Amino acid sequence: MTITTLASAWNRQRPSSMPSHRYRDAHSRVEIPRLDRRWPDRRLTSAPLWVPVDLRDGNQALPEPMDPARKRRFFELMVAMGYTEIEVGYPSASQTDHDFVRLLAESDLAPEHVTIVVFTPARSDLIARTVASVRDITNPVVIHMYTATAPIWRDVVLGRDRAALKELILEGARSVRDAAGDMPNVRFQFSPEVFNLTEPDYVLEVCDAVIELWDACPDRPVTLNLPATVEVATPNVYADQIEYMHRSLPRRDAVILSVHPHNDRGTGIACAELAVLAGAQRVEGCIFGNGERTGNVDIATLALNLHAQGVDPMIDFSDIDGIRRVVEHCTRMEVPPRHPYVGDLVHTAFSGTHQDAIRKGLAEHRSRAGIAGVPESEAAWQVPYLPIDPADIGRGYDAVIRVNSQSGKGGIAHLLETGRGLSLPRRLQIDLAGHVQARADDSGLEITVDELWQIFEDVYLSPAEPDRVQLLEHATSQVAGEQRSRIRLRVDGIEHIGERVGMGPVEALVSMLSSCGLDLEVLDLHQQSIRAGSDSEALTLLEHRSDRGIGWSAGRAGSVLAATTDAVIRAAQAVAPR
Repeated sequence: MTITTLASAWNRQRPSSMPSHRYRDAHSRVEIPRLDRRWPDRRLTSAPLWVPVDLRDGNQALPEPMDPARKRRFFELMVAMGYTEIEVGYPSASQTDHDFVRLLAESDLAPEHVTIVVFTPARSDLIARTVASVRDITNPVVIHMYTATAPIWRDVVLGRDRAALKELILEGARSVRDAAGDMPNVRFQFSPEVFNLTEPDYVLEVCDAVIELWDACPDRPVTLNLPATVEVATPNVYADQIEYMHRSLPRRDAVILSVHPHNDRGTGIACAELAVLAGAQRVEGCIFGNGERTGNVDIATLALNLHAQGVDPMIDFSDIDGIRRVVEHCTRMEVPPRHPYVGDLVHTAFSGTHQDAIRKGLAEHRSRAGIAGVPESEAAWQVPYLPIDPADIGRGYDAVIRVNSQSGKGGIAHLLETGRGLSLPRRLQIDLAGHVQARADDSGLEITVDELWQIFEDVYLSPAEPDRVQLLEHATSQVAGEQRSRIRLRVDGIEHIGERVGMGPVEALVSMLSSCGLDLEVLDLHQQSIRAGSDSEALTLLEHRSDRGIGWSAGRAGSVLAATTDAVIRAAQAVAPR
């Protein structure tokens, strides 16, 4: 079925000047297998075997290839993370790669459970050098032979027809078998490079011949790796191609079906996930997707996608920032801030609606964990906008919500609560958000928690006109069972003295202010501590109404009463006639 979007009243797009007519879709370039698809009805319930190729394929794509020290550090990282099969190099292509393989042979750098993969083209002389490089390795070893098989590569690059290329591949396979067949710890792997643009019948014919020549059996399986060397189609096409091979291979139980997607169309992740649904058991890629052009598939994202669906990825990403630091050091390439899971901003919300939802979701998560009597790290995760708990990968919550001109009251309140211990009532959140928005619009920059606190102080803790209203004395006592307050005020330089009986301290002060011409109604009071321990201070947040409308003020002092009267006086400063 072909889907075409026609021009209509709701679609006003016009043809571009791009020369798109020069290109053909995948269906015009290669036969796509037609089969009764089963992969759409399957689900991902377990992790495939992950095989990082950072040290070979990824290394080839670096502007500055890794030196031995960086290669070693990267290898140690992958072992520590739990990878059990690692492609370590192309020993016939460079002395650095050859020396690194020899290092593994002559040291205990590779734990005995880790399988070492080495890469070679189907050329007898290069195969011999590759086999020699792994001869003394006691670990399990995979010798990975490759040859491009697609028509344009056969015609333009290799200059061989189908029959001649098949014989070249089989000659290479014989060389691998003859050189390493006596090594009990060695298995074989074949990649028909550009598999996704190779005719299905031809790639099946070649792969079946290689598997038979290598005498694949369940006890010594052959890895058949099917690369999307240049991504050219939607992911469902790759899934169809993988399922065709999965269901057509004669010795399927003797084959480890592997995929190696690239990311030219930006859909390498989807290609890999659909390929596993279609029967792939093994995925090659780079930890954060480094590789030629737009990169190899990102196996960190693939693994954490499984984690986010409740499936153990079988690899440890609990210190994602530590992993990133090593990868960036070894590759000399920075991970973009929006890179899935690992980027600096992937758990960060600037949008006000997102912030409000996250803040409420985190509060609900804490409450639910408390009710269930389990640690927050064990409670089921269902916080809006956060597909996984940042703590799972070693992240804190301090960068989850950050404030700029797009932010709302929820984000501002969250930062002040987590950064300063200040819990704002909702109506004050709304009032403060207007002031923060104005500041952010003026600067165009992100607002830090320290800057938020400064805005709060400027608006609510600094008098509008200093010293116009001063509280000189506020003494309370009990006389005949009634509360009595003696109050001295100075308003615009004139002192006022009065007493109030039968009123609380706040009501008495408001009444005294009214007698001085400063009419003020207290609508709401919120009292809290803003620092823990012996140095804690009381903070009172006061909502008030006057002929100027409704406003907020705050008071801070060593006692609750002093903080409250301070807030009332600041309110009076704001409403005093000018």
